[in-house]
Amino acid sequence: MSNLPTPLVEAARKAIEANRAAGRRIAVAESCTGGLVSAALTEIAGCSDVFEGGFVTYSNEAKQAMLAVSDNVLETFGAVSIATAWAMAQGAIERSEADVAVAITGIAGPGGGSEKKPVGTVVFARAERSGDPKDVIADKREFGDLGRSEVRLQAALCALELLLPSPAP
Repeated sequence: MSNLPTPLVEAARKAIEANRAAGRRIAVAESCTGGLVSAALTEIAGCSDVFEGGFVTYSNEAKQAMLAVSDNVLETFGAVSIATAWAMAQGAIERSEADVAVAITGIAGPGGGSEKKPVGTVVFARAERSGDPKDVIADKREFGDLGRSEVRLQAALCALELLLPSPAP
């Protein structure tokens, strides 16, 4: 019996099974979710053949040290930005054996928001080892001030969805 919400565990199961079927290994780089996505993925028995690892980089210093996010990106765009999420995802690919990585950075609240980036703003990016680093796959979501736990849950669900292999054209 999991102590994580059932929809989160089911989304993780779907991500593990789909990536196993595609022969892909996955990694995650988490900020505002604080390891929630990694926890959900490791809730699935047998995930070790798919889940490479997770980086929990809450502070800017951790993003720099663990994922090689540059000072320039953080200073210019801020921690909650497509540029930072993209750099985090690229860093997770470069520092793991994963085929695909998803990054999550945002403002879970209750404080920390601003007019331009209100509480509930979360940015996601996906990088693929075989992909062109110039093709930025990223998304910004405004979940609203749902409360810290709910923002983190919604962000984790989105990240797991982004880990699903894209259907063939």
